[in-house]
Amino acid sequence: MRKLSLKLKLTLLYTVFMALLTCAALAILFSLSSREVLSSAQSRLENRVQESVENIILRGGEIRIDSDFYSVERDIYLSLYDSDMYFLYGRLPHGFAGQPELSDGELRTIRDGNREWYVYDMSYRLSGDQTVYVRGITSVTDAEESFTVTVRFALIILPLMVLATAVIGYRFTRRTLAPVRRITDTVRKIRADADISRRIGIADTGGKERDEIYVLAGTFDDMLSELEEVFRREQQFTSDASHELRTPVSVILAQCDAMLDDGELTEEQKAQISLIRRKAKGMADMISQLLFLSRADQGRQPLNREWIDLSELTEMAAEEQQMLADGEGRGIRVVNNITPDIWADADETFYIRMIVNLLSNAVRHSRENGTVEVTLEKRNGDVVGSVRDHGEGISAEALPHIWERFYRADSSRTDGSHSGLGLSMVKWIAEAHGGWVSAESKEGEGSVFTFCIPTGEYKSMPE
Repeated sequence: MRKLSLKLKLTLLYTVFMALLTCAALAILFSLSSREVLSSAQSRLENRVQESVENIILRGGEIRIDSDFYSVERDIYLSLYDSDMYFLYGRLPHGFAGQPELSDGELRTIRDGNREWYVYDMSYRLSGDQTVYVRGITSVTDAEESFTVTVRFALIILPLMVLATAVIGYRFTRRTLAPVRRITDTVRKIRADADISRRIGIADTGGKERDEIYVLAGTFDDMLSELEEVFRREQQFTSDASHELRTPVSVILAQCDAMLDDGELTEEQKAQISLIRRKAKGMADMISQLLFLSRADQGRQPLNREWIDLSELTEMAAEEQQMLADGEGRGIRVVNNITPDIWADADETFYIRMIVNLLSNAVRHSRENGTVEVTLEKRNGDVVGSVRDHGEGISAEALPHIWERFYRADSSRTDGSHSGLGLSMVKWIAEAHGGWVSAESKEGEGSVFTFCIPTGEYKSMPE
């Protein structure tokens, strides 16, 4: 029951309720109707007998019967007897073989074999002292069988009524819950592509009265509009702030470089200025990344695709990271297993930024004298690459959040060596190329980042 959708639950509940209500109503109706059928048969019999005396005429001492006396109306048979119970005129129903005693004004139920009959006698005094008896007979069994046929027909119709109720209930529920389905679909699309400009668009009913669900849809659209405006302001603020910070940071870097070239500075002063320059360089990198992501969020970061050799670019990035690692003196080796001549339709600048971010992240988190492995190959028509380190690894709790901006798996690190934006850029670049990126990690054993981008449409290679 829990696995059923709300639409099916409501339909099932509505159908069961209507079926039970219909069955209860039919049971009450049939119970009342059964008694009514028998009571009506009795009443018709008495009325028919009482009316039949008008068809009896005494003329010249001889009894004359009108032809209507012989007619069978509504399954009622009439017969005429004298006071000695001698049959004079009339008709008896087929199957009625008994001859019960006359009983004036009494309605009796007579069983004859497998059938039951209503018998009603009424005395009628003719002129003089002559008295005759009119007997009316009708079949109780036929009345009950007729009612039984009606009941059987109703029982045949009942499943069809339940089915029709289920269909109508389903269509009604589906139509009623249509706004909910549209709300759900809109939320799923927003989660899939992070596009909060989407709207449900069913709140406007052209001035007609709206129910609660339509009000909910309208409220949801209003909320999306407010969120979109908040995000737009946030993006604009990030972009503006990054632009404003870019110039003073560049000035700081330039001044630091100029001061370091001054031969009159002491070693302690040079160390302090170097520290300032390192921090300013980190800030400059963060500002550059923020501008990149801000433009990406606003859809102002297009790809300049071209047919490029990804193998060569990956090898160059690996060699550069090896030199930087050598400069740190930690004994880290960058080894590669790169399949040569892998070409793809991609943005060269963005691809380099993606692979550099992955490699620098692996080097940063590797142990001393550790190894960073980079691979690149073609698989099922796509380019698949990976960067593996054997460092401290990432906890299972932190792993789902590493793609979030400013998130740091090791929150205890406050040296400012990285901004927490690099993996966000990697994710955007891979998805902008129509691919994906994933991460696997185990604490104490290291991490592996895998990316995949489509090869794209083939183009002629440059000479």
